[in-house]
Amino acid sequence: MSKRTLVIGASENPARYSNKAILALRRNEHEVVALAKRKGLVEDVSIQTSFPQNEKIHTVTLYVGPQHQPEYYADIIRMKPQRVIFNPGTENPGFAEKLEANSIEAEEACTLVLLSIGNY
Repeated sequence: MSKRTLVIGASENPARYSNKAILALRRNEHEVVALAKRKGLVEDVSIQTSFPQNEKIHTVTLYVGPQHQPEYYADIIRMKPQRVIFNPGTENPGFAEKLEANSIEAEEACTLVLLSIGNY
């Protein structure tokens, strides 16, 4: 089943994990919405610079450090995804608590690993 995923911190740079995640999500037939400070393109996925409004998102996967996450708190909570994945280096217990308080699963995991073991 396709899980529409919002990748926050998307990058056109093939060396970045967010780029690898977008490609892996697409290979696994998940729809991807990509968000970053700069517009760009990763294969068929456009990177947008403003938070998507009125999108039905199943999973948000974070590739921005805790210091850059607060600007996204309200939008993510309003979006009501099923879960938010905190990839390595993005762990944020305070935000995870806010998510859980709003009935959104907060998961410290690696999107690439979850996809590779069929556990996404």
